[in-house]
Amino acid sequence: GAALVGFIEGPVDEPSLAVDRLFEDELMLVTAPADPWLATSGGMAERLAAARWVLREKGSGTRVALEQVLAHYGLSAADADVALELPSNETVRTAVEAGAGITVLSRMAVGAALAAGTLVQVETPLPGRSFHALRHRERYFGRAAAAFVDLVRPALHLDPVDLAQFVEADAGARAIDAVDEHRNRAF
Repeated sequence: GAALVGFIEGPVDEPSLAVDRLFEDELMLVTAPADPWLATSGGMAERLAAARWVLREKGSGTRVALEQVLAHYGLSAADADVALELPSNETVRTAVEAGAGITVLSRMAVGAALAAGTLVQVETPLPGRSFHALRHRERYFGRAAAAFVDLVRPALHLDPVDLAQFVEADAGARAIDAVDEHRNRAF
């Protein structure tokens, strides 16, 4: 590939790649504060089986983690009452905030919503996950690429609320850059 560096979630077992762990993230079971599911009784397996779920698409790392959690409780995604299956953490979070069901998302994705009170965490053990920077061992990795990884690393160690604000503030700038890039290609 043409990229000097890539960023991924999850384990990497490829000898040709140099892997630099950037940070650990926490997954959380969350729902809207007014979700009637919060009042359901029974064991966690029964409660999860009775829930309406908002899920990421098949193949997403978050979806895989959720499937592992369900398996821990003797359930599968096929057992879940799936209200929505969506392509991004932001759309999943927004649907859950609107009361569409429960979900498992990264603390990074829900930190600001938890602080604002639009989501609540449901305490249950969930696996953590690691995020890594990757580069090909035999390709030149210059100072600019190393500086870029060093620039990204501190942002990923922000408090989830601060990180969410950092990402949302940056989203506007990225959208403007994308429009400018499109205009430049069109002319």
